[in-house]
Amino acid sequence: MGSSYVSSNKASSTTSASAKTSVTAPSLLPLLFQNNKVVKCDAAAPLPPPPLPPPTGGEAPPPAPVAPPPPAASPEEESISQAAKGVGGNGASSSTAVPSPGPYENASMDAGKRIVTLDTHDGFRCDISKQLSPYFAVVHSFWLGTSMLPDGRNKTYSFVAQVADESGLLMARCDPERGSVDGRIHMGLLGGLAMGKLQLGLSAPAPADDAQGGGGQNDQALGEVDFGGQTWTGNIKYGSMGGGLMFGCNYFQSVTKRLALGGEGMYLGANNALLSSYSAKYAFPNLKSVPTEEDTGSFKTSSNNDEDMNGSAVLLANYNAGQGLLSVNYKRIVTPDRVTLGAELQCSPMTLDSQVVLGAEVNLQRSKMNVCVDGTGRIQSVLETKLGMAHGSPTLSFTAEVDHGKDVMRFGYGLNIGG
Repeated sequence: MGSSYVSSNKASSTTSASAKTSVTAPSLLPLLFQNNKVVKCDAAAPLPPPPLPPPTGGEAPPPAPVAPPPPAASPEEESISQAAKGVGGNGASSSTAVPSPGPYENASMDAGKRIVTLDTHDGFRCDISKQLSPYFAVVHSFWLGTSMLPDGRNKTYSFVAQVADESGLLMARCDPERGSVDGRIHMGLLGGLAMGKLQLGLSAPAPADDAQGGGGQNDQALGEVDFGGQTWTGNIKYGSMGGGLMFGCNYFQSVTKRLALGGEGMYLGANNALLSSYSAKYAFPNLKSVPTEEDTGSFKTSSNNDEDMNGSAVLLANYNAGQGLLSVNYKRIVTPDRVTLGAELQCSPMTLDSQVVLGAEVNLQRSKMNVCVDGTGRIQSVLETKLGMAHGSPTLSFTAEVDHGKDVMRFGYGLNIGG
């Protein structure tokens, strides 16, 4: 009986334990196992369908649909948009804005006047420059054994001192032998909106029969103001020159990206003369060689790029009403920074007298050669070369002029040290 009691107790305890397990476990099994399949609570979304097989037979897949283009603007809207871009100052409008023509006095230099007007001399020239500070420099200039001075001297010496910074320029030149002093002052005005210039020329009193004029007759003073805007430049001047008052003004306006028109008027009180001149400047587009389908070279003009607006050729026409002289200057850049050609034609519509000058400039790695020939047979040439590799190395120059019509020959050489 005792053993049956013990066995009955074990059975009852086992039954109670199994009963407890049967209460809790069956509630989780249906969720984890169902038809021998695992059910995950965080099951991922169904995968996309596989890609289509590549086309067979060399056929290309159909193109993707393209959105229709926006409606075209009317001509009035386009003109208004272009005008707004031209007036704006952002970078996007730089290609459509009309550029500044530059000072009126430099128009002829931009058109190749420098190439056909060479500075030839005889004898020996030497310029010694010394930079004493970042803003102050002095120059000693010698010219020996020459016959080109107007007062008959065969030598001259001058001392130049110059102070320059971001705001202006101050320069003075002294000639001890003549007893003269020349000065020039450039200073920005109105916060850089204008540039004021003052030129002074003073000479010591000399006898009245002096070849250079006595009593300070060569003294002069001239004040100028340069100003301008985005598409124009102007200048006004007033002073004393030649023993009388002088005043004048000029104006230069860019009409288009390539065409600029301007004029200048001046009054000289010494002889009561009124002088005027009118100029027109045109910059041609660059010429580019473009191969055709037959591999034959043809020239095509391009005006889309900003650098083409400057042009590889410039033409300037100037008419001086006081002298009745018409001059035309032309410059052509054959190879940038290498070969440049220039030409000048001067004629008088009244007398039909004319003169032509042709010039060329060739820049090499360490030297430069200029040659010009005019219609009378005069030939001028200037050769400049560097004597060292370092910056500021001396420059040696040779000049020659041969005039077959006048049977005149001049040869000279020069040395520039520290320039």
